Amino acid sequence: MKLYRTHHGILLEKEDQFYRLHETNWDVVVNRDNLYDWLITQTESLLLLPFTDASPMPELLPPIGTQEVWASGVTYYRSREARMEESEKAGGGSFYDRVYDADRPELFFKSTAARVVGDYGTVRIRRDSTWNVPEPELTLFATSSGTLVGYTIGNDMSSRSIEGENPLYLPQAKTYDGSAALGPCLYVTKEPLATDTLIELTILRGGEEAFRGEVTLEQMKRKPTELLGFLFRETTFPQGAYLMTGTGIIPPSDFTLEQGDKIHITIEPIGTLTNTVG
Repeated sequence: MKLYRTHHGILLEKEDQFYRLHETNWDVVVNRDNLYDWLITQTESLLLLPFTDASPMPELLPPIGTQEVWASGVTYYRSREARMEESEKAGGGSFYDRVYDADRPELFFKSTAARVVGDYGTVRIRRDSTWNVPEPELTLFATSSGTLVGYTIGNDMSSRSIEGENPLYLPQAKTYDGSAALGPCLYVTKEPLATDTLIELTILRGGEEAFRGEVTLEQMKRKPTELLGFLFRETTFPQGAYLMTGTGIIPPSDFTLEQGDKIHITIEPIGTLTNTVG
């Protein structure tokens, strides 16, 4: 099932049929350890919404209420290589090599809800950065108890030139206005996503394909439950939290985003997150 947040309330998609929930507070809806079962019971008392060309589905908002967004790093071998490459001159390459093999993962704060943009929203590249990339990431949603109840797609915009200058600059490279996108929905399921789930990234420039890459979840070294276990170990999240799980798709070192680029990230069965670079 899929939950969508709109200006007109929260929509539920189940088996290609849409319903509007009675509850309008996103935090109240999603922060349930039994979210999947609760949504099943809701469809028994809700009216179908027949979206048509004449009455289309309303504009989507980011699928987030007041939650924080956190992120994981160096969870794919390709990410390890890229981070070592970008920080080699600053002497930080060995740090990323060591964290890839360590018991403790790299976790960092990514964004407040107010800075998150949604599907078809505008993400940004920093004016003081010369090397910028999107990072397409499966994103977990866990309730306040740390229970994984859903997934969405995340775009972790990153300033590689800033982080490569010094690993201590990671917060500036990762956290700024328009640096995070989530969407198009929260995919709610009782079963974990299969390891052969495909993540696809396409970047269009002037209508032409400038970059394309793909990776499967089986190439991710750390398990979602492991990452959430560390995130919730000593930190509480009253309304739950989102956790980006890292990327295995990184454009080559001679590629950098430009204003006007279109970023498409697809993870089925969640959908496609589309953003424009501003």
